[in-house]
Amino acid sequence: MKPIRSSRSFERRAPALRGLAMWAACATFACAAHAQSSNPDAAPEAPEADLSIKAQPSNFWTGIWTRQNLLGDMGGLRPWLGKYGVTFELTETSEYLANLRGGLNRGGAYDGLTTATVQVDTSKALGIQGGLFNISALQIHGSNLSANNLGTLNTASGIEAQDTTRLWEMWYQQSFLDKKLDIKVGQQSIDQEFMASQYSALFVNTMFGWPALPSYDMPSGGPAYPLADLGVRVRGQITPSLTGLIGVFDGDPLGNNPNNLSGTNFNLHNGALVIGELQYAINQPSEGELVSADNHGLPGTYKLGFWYNSNSFDDLHYDTTGPSLNNPASTGIAAQHHGDYSIYAVADQMIWRPDPDEPRSIGVFARVMGAPGDRNLVSFSANAGVVMKAPFKGRDNDSVGLALTYIKVSNAVHDLDLDYRNYYGTPYGVRTQETTLEATYQYQVTPWWQLQADAQYTFNAGAGQNPNDATAALRNTFVLGVRTNITF
Repeated sequence: MKPIRSSRSFERRAPALRGLAMWAACATFACAAHAQSSNPDAAPEAPEADLSIKAQPSNFWTGIWTRQNLLGDMGGLRPWLGKYGVTFELTETSEYLANLRGGLNRGGAYDGLTTATVQVDTSKALGIQGGLFNISALQIHGSNLSANNLGTLNTASGIEAQDTTRLWEMWYQQSFLDKKLDIKVGQQSIDQEFMASQYSALFVNTMFGWPALPSYDMPSGGPAYPLADLGVRVRGQITPSLTGLIGVFDGDPLGNNPNNLSGTNFNLHNGALVIGELQYAINQPSEGELVSADNHGLPGTYKLGFWYNSNSFDDLHYDTTGPSLNNPASTGIAAQHHGDYSIYAVADQMIWRPDPDEPRSIGVFARVMGAPGDRNLVSFSANAGVVMKAPFKGRDNDSVGLALTYIKVSNAVHDLDLDYRNYYGTPYGVRTQETTLEATYQYQVTPWWQLQADAQYTFNAGAGQNPNDATAALRNTFVLGVRTNITF
């Protein structure tokens, strides 16, 4: 059985027709709704012969194009659950991406992700003030463009993963001191809170979500989508502008079960991962406001963080006696290093807003991080970009963006490749770095439906080495695709 992921490249086998059928069904459903709502005085269709089939209420389609969810209040179920503090969210992300040149192969692939989340506000449900319970599950389907067609280090899609239905997060959070402090306990995916960038979330490539360095350097890629890990996270508001987060999690989300497809491994036997972050926010609007009180300062958030993993890690260049691992005289047993770590910084800053009462604005982001090169494939990664909100008149919820993501392969891995070439005298790809440029446009069809066009060009694909044949090179890749997000 295949591992759930390998270096953030995921494989799935579910047929594409399932997701395409969902697209078609939703489109048909929406078009029928629009036709009915645009002509409310039209004569109703003849009733079915089977009188046991009840007719839909006359206002069944009312407001379908303006509601926040496709299914609305679900026949009153949502507001009824809301009285007891229960909220339910179901989303479907589906996409088709195609490689038009270079890489391993030309061709396209469909992949999709269904996410179901239930949250319970314990103050309403149980009378426990400040409590929140969360449980979520993933249904991953489709195939993997990056592994099958690209061979790049920068994974083309942030939802690529092995096809499965799995538990994702399950945690309880309790706030204290008038919400200035809260503690979260349980199975958590740390990419939801740590290393996150507001503006980079627009982009499709994985590395704009969970960055390249932890993806390749943390055991099993770290506790980030589609994985989660048991742990405790504490968050405190130090000053009105400064917030601190610290978390302790199991050191390997897969632990002793690399084929944990169900997400119920609940492992606590593989060292510890400690991660901390300081967040400094400027010109943030108060709760209920759209802009800051002075209506002039442009909002921004700046983060500085670190992570440390207590496990042992192999040296990627030298063996236990000193020679290179590619030296014919090597023992083949890598030298060991106790622990691994990284330091990172994230910046999100709005740089232009002609009118504080209008949605149009331009924001920029940057994220950099480094780690020791002797025990890690990636010693440095960075991404940066620019995002414009409401780029055209009347398109207040659309966004357009351009961004760049960069991966530097560590000197240890680079030198190991050189050693192989020098010792054995054969052509061999020497890994160096890889860069991907992405341009995207997200179109808000309705409040519950988004369409997104995307283009990605990768320079020095595979960082200079073909993953299927180290003696052959990869041409630069060019990917075009479309993604749709539907909130039910």
